[in-house]
Amino acid sequence: MNLGVLGLMLAACVSTDYAPVRFVVVGDSGSGNDAAMEVGAAMRDVCATQGCDLGLMLGDNIYDVGVNGADDPQWQEKYEAPFGAVGVEFLAVLGNHDYGGINNLGRAEAQIAYSATSDTFTMPDHFYERIVQNIGFYGLDTQAILLGPDGLDRDFAAEQGAWLDERLADAPPWRVAFAHHPYYSNGEHGDAGSYDGLSDELAVLSGAYVRDFADQHLCGKVDLYLTGHDHDREWLTETCGGTQLLVSGAGSKLRTVSDAHPTQFSDASVEGFFWIEIDDDSLRVQAWSRAGELQYTGGAERDLSLGGR
Repeated sequence: MNLGVLGLMLAACVSTDYAPVRFVVVGDSGSGNDAAMEVGAAMRDVCATQGCDLGLMLGDNIYDVGVNGADDPQWQEKYEAPFGAVGVEFLAVLGNHDYGGINNLGRAEAQIAYSATSDTFTMPDHFYERIVQNIGFYGLDTQAILLGPDGLDRDFAAEQGAWLDERLADAPPWRVAFAHHPYYSNGEHGDAGSYDGLSDELAVLSGAYVRDFADQHLCGKVDLYLTGHDHDREWLTETCGGTQLLVSGAGSKLRTVSDAHPTQFSDASVEGFFWIEIDDDSLRVQAWSRAGELQYTGGAERDLSLGGR
């Protein structure tokens, strides 16, 4: 048989069909309070009825100043009790409170250490990749970026930027980045580069380093950028170079929102989470409350022009 014909036959036998991938998204969840317990219970019920392949945990996993180590009793109260029982693996990233409120690298790395002992809490490093079928998930440490090149003992922005550029050059069709700090947000912290009403003159506190990192390495290069930090839930209408922006920081606390940016969905009245399904070239997003109420369903098609595809 002609080798070219054989090659075509073998290629035809390789399926390019992917099953839908479903995941829950929650941030700022580490209070161990009644709201967190109810959010976790609602997640468990939604995952049982609709299916969940994994969860994303967007930082501030343990309030108020993180943990002392992998054996810190806060893990049981603030992670295992509300979210360990959901029945899915959570891919987690670090938030400002996980750094002890600002720049305690030891407290941050205590969460990485806990990941090595846990069946459900996954954080193998400050930044990492997970491939699930046709989706690349890219967990980032924006608190380390926020602190600037001199804030810690490593230039995390340069490291993560070079790493992410390399990974995205050979990424699956869907690219999902998740981190703690938003690019645009109607919450009280606001947009990167002007967090809390501050200017570039205070680059660390204003989030200018986060904005610049996103401009260079995320915007127009990933399909979704999922974040917390602001204690509400938003799916912004405005994109970042075509990248869809969702904020899901209502895992255990609430703050008010403005209408600075138009949104497809926005809620700061009740704690909750997003459930997301990616199927071929389509995206489906649901917003759920802590009481297990479906508040919103929306969708979008994958932008095939992103990342030079």
